[in-house]
Amino acid sequence: MRLPSRFVIAFFLLLAGLTATAQQQQKEREVTEQKKAVDVQPGSLGAAVDPKSYKIGAEDVIVVKVWREPELSGPMLVRPDGKITLPLVGEMQAEDLTPDELGKAITEALKDKLTRPEVFIQVHQVNSKKYYVTGEVNRSGSFSLITPITVFEAIGIAGGLREYANKKNIVVVRGNERLKFNYKEVVDGKNLKQNVMLQNGDHIIVQ
Repeated sequence: MRLPSRFVIAFFLLLAGLTATAQQQQKEREVTEQKKAVDVQPGSLGAAVDPKSYKIGAEDVIVVKVWREPELSGPMLVRPDGKITLPLVGEMQAEDLTPDELGKAITEALKDKLTRPEVFIQVHQVNSKKYYVTGEVNRSGSFSLITPITVFEAIGIAGGLREYANKKNIVVVRGNERLKFNYKEVVDGKNLKQNVMLQNGDHIIVQ
C-alpha cells in the first residue's frame, strides 16, 4: 500500500530535522570539550604575542571574544589538526593564521547569523613553538618561543650560565645543523653574526 505523498514528505522533513539537530548537538559537544581542555582564569593575562604577525599553531590556547555574545566566547585549544570548533560556525582553520586574521575569518562566518559581529582573538598560551636549553645553565628545559629572540637572550631567560660552563663552545642544534656560539665573544661585542635568531625546535646545548 502506497502512503500519501504528504506523509512521505513529512517523514523526510522529520528525518532531516533530526539529522540537523544531531549535527548541532555534536558541534556543541566539540565546543564543550575544547573549553574543558583548557584552564584560563578570568582576568589572567595572555601571551605577549603580536596579533598581526604571530602564527597560531596546533596546541596553542586561544581566547575567542565575540562582542556581546558571551555564550560564543571563551578559551579554546587548537586541535592537532589545526582547527577549532565554534558555536553557529562549526569547524574553523586556526593554524597558520594570525590572531587578527582568525578574528576576521570568524567575523565573516558570523555575518549571516549575527548583527554586526565583532570578534577578537587573544593567544593565551603558546604551546606550538618551543626551544630548548640544556646543560650548564641555571634553569634548563623547554621554553615557549613567543617572540623572536637571539641565542644570547635565550641563555639569559634560562637563568644564565653556571660558573663552570664552557662559554666558548656552546652549540645550537637546528635539525641536521650544528651552529657554534661563543658567549664570551658576543659579550665582548665580537662576531655578532653568530648570535642568530632562534627558530622553532632549536636546542641550545651548553657544556
